[in-house]
Amino acid sequence: MSEKITDNKESREKLVECAKREFLEKGFTKASLRKISSEAGLTTGAVYFFFGDKNGLFEGVVGEALARLNAVLENHFARDIEADLLTYEHHSGDHDDFSEELVNVIYDHYDEMTILLDRSAGSKYERFVDGIIDKLDSSYIALAEKYAACVPNKRVNRKMLHWLTHVQINAFIHMMQHEKNRDSALHFIKPVMDLLIKAWMEYSLEDDM
Repeated sequence: MSEKITDNKESREKLVECAKREFLEKGFTKASLRKISSEAGLTTGAVYFFFGDKNGLFEGVVGEALARLNAVLENHFARDIEADLLTYEHHSGDHDDFSEELVNVIYDHYDEMTILLDRSAGSKYERFVDGIIDKLDSSYIALAEKYAACVPNKRVNRKMLHWLTHVQINAFIHMMQHEKNRDSALHFIKPVMDLLIKAWMEYSLEDDM
C-alpha cells in the first residue's frame, strides 16, 4: 500500500516537472498533454487521474508559487491595516522587508511566475495580472479609507490608487523581464518601492469637495 502511494506521488511530480517545461516553452494553449505524459513515462490518462484536466495540471505547476505570493501580500496588508497611519512617518527602506519577501517568492519560482505572466493565455489563470491588481486595489482602498477617517476634509482618491497599483505591478514585471539576478532585482526594486510608498502617502487622499 505504501509503495503505491509513493509511486503515485512520484508520478504526479514527474508530470508537474514535464508540464512546467512544456508550458514554459509553448504556453498553455499549445502545450501537448500527450508529450507531457510521454516525457513523464506515463499515459495521458495519468494527467486526468491526478489533475482532472489541462487546467488542473497547469494549477499543479503554478499553485505553490501563487499560494506563496498571496500569503506575502495578505500578511503585508494585515500588518499595514493595523498601523497608525496618522502618526506614520515614512523612512527610506522601511518597506525593504516587503520588497525582499516579494522578490524571494518571484525568484524562488521564476519559471512558474514567467508561465503565469507570459504563458497562461487560454487557461483559467490568464487574468493573473488583473487578479493581482484587483487584490491590491481592494487592499489599498481599505487602507486609504482608514487613513481618510483620521484626516478631516479628505476622501479616498480611488483613481489615483488604481494608477499607483498599476505602476507597482509594472515595476515588478519590468524587474522580472530585465533583471535575471535576484540581488540586482532587489537593488533596483527597493528604491522604487520607497518612491511608491511616498506617492501613496501623498496622493492616496484628495480634498473632499
